[in-house]
Order: sequence, then structure tokens, then C-alpha cells
Amino acid sequence: MGNLLKVLTREIENYPHFFLDFENAQPTDGEKEAIQNPNDIQLQEKAWNSVCPLVLRLKQFYEFSIRLEKALQSLLESLTCPPYTPTQHLEREQALAKEFAEILHFTLRFDELKMRNPAIQNDFSYYRRTINRNRINNMHIDIENEVNNEMANRMSLFYAEATPMLKTLSNATTCFVSENKTLPIENTTDCLSTMASICKVMLETPEYRSRFTSEKTLMFCMRVMVGVIILYDHVHPVGAFSKTSKIDMKGCIKVLKEQPPDTVEGLLNALRFTTKHLNDESTSKQIRAMLQ
Repeated sequence: MGNLLKVLTREIENYPHFFLDFENAQPTDGEKEAIQNPNDIQLQEKAWNSVCPLVLRLKQFYEFSIRLEKALQSLLESLTCPPYTPTQHLEREQALAKEFAEILHFTLRFDELKMRNPAIQNDFSYYRRTINRNRINNMHIDIENEVNNEMANRMSLFYAEATPMLKTLSNATTCFVSENKTLPIENTTDCLSTMASICKVMLETPEYRSRFTSEKTLMFCMRVMVGVIILYDHVHPVGAFSKTSKIDMKGCIKVLKEQPPDTVEGLLNALRFTTKHLNDESTSKQIRAMLQ
């Protein structure tokens, strides 16, 4: 499981990095031809051949999200079951806690990259239009064996979410709580809040931070903290921002805002836009102001 996450994370991080000028970019002659000549078979074939490998990769990540959902629920079961408390579980079973953290780190990293690449949905929309047109014309192409219309519809719903992986994990955690009615909800929420507190303390305590052998561990810890906060906010009846919450939200936000803005803006946006209770009346004005 851990190795698979590392492979996929490494694959994502190897994407090309360059500045895409959304404000001033002008179409080249070649681009004008592709836009203005939708019936040019040669140009359409070129576009199609570029999109198909991307669609297959999107399918891999979609299917991986389903496996992540099952893995998360299995880990939650192990980290919340009696007779141990969530704190005892996390202390005794640190390898499982690390796997849980790996999932959250990958999830936040994936969603950050997805939000920076709006072309993903445009490319996928083009693919769906093409296979629908082929179906109307009674044509069949090989890639439909991999991504047929039904699969394309499911993938479209997945990628339509601003943060698809996080949405998957939030739903998985909510389902875990609702399906395990004999397990007190506090077992799950205490597990999540404890992980958030551990991450916050490690981030704000120089003694603990000095143990990190890599700067990447700092970012890892911040992503895990934000991930468990979001899951907690989705499953706890009053959420993470209430005064009765077991998560020190002011402290967690403060830790994030002490970092270079360009490294944590995605995480702050995740708290702003993917939590459930931020705009509740029970959320203090101070916390809302911190996230503005």
C-alpha cells in the first residue's frame, strides 16, 4: 500500500512545471486551425491521439481512489476498535498511523495539482463528446474497451469535484461512521482530532521539528493535519470549528500561516472550501477572519 502511494505520488510530482500565461496567451496558427476546423480529420486525429493517453491515466487515478476508499475504512477500523482508545492505538500501532497519514498526504497533494490543471476536465469533455459521436455513428474505437460510456460518466462525476480525492475520503469516513453503529462516533472523531493535535504539536515545537530529516516531512505533516481536520469536520455533528471541538483550530491555522504563503495556500484553501461547518453560526469570527 505504502509503496503504491509513493509510486503514484512520485509520478504526479514528475509532471512538467512551466508558466502557463492565462492572461496574455494568444493562439498560434496551429491552435487557430484546430479550433476553427473541427471537421479537419487530420487535426482531429492529432487531438484525439493526444487525449487518449491522458484519459487512461485519469482512469488509473479514478480506480485508485476506489481502492483508497476501502483502505481508509480498513485503517479506521483498526485504529478505532475496542478495547484501546484512539490515542493508545496511534501510539501502539504507529505503522498503521503512518499508512493513514500517507493516504492523506497523497490525497491533498493530488487535489492541489488537480485544481491547478483545469485542462483535465476540458480534455475529458472532448473525449466524452467524441465517443458519444462515434456511438451515434455506430463506430467503435479500441480505447472504449478501457473507458466506455458508463466508466466515462463515473469518471466525469469524480473529476467534476474541486477536490475529488478528498471528497472520496470524506464520504468514506462518513460511511464508516454510519455503517458501524455499535462503534461510538467518538472513537472515530477522537482518532482524527488526536492526529491533528499530534501534527500541530510536532509542527510548532522546535524540539520535534528538529527531528525531521527532510523539509518534505514538514509539508507532509501539514497536509496530514489539514486532511484529518477536514475528515473530522465532515463526521463530527458540530464540526471542527465549534468551541466544543477537540481540535485547536486557531493553533492549527496559526501554524499554517507561519509558513511561506506559496507553500500553504492550497492547504488554507482546502480548509476554506472543502470543510462543512466553517460558515456555521457556531464558528467564531476570529477563526473566520484567520481564513479570509
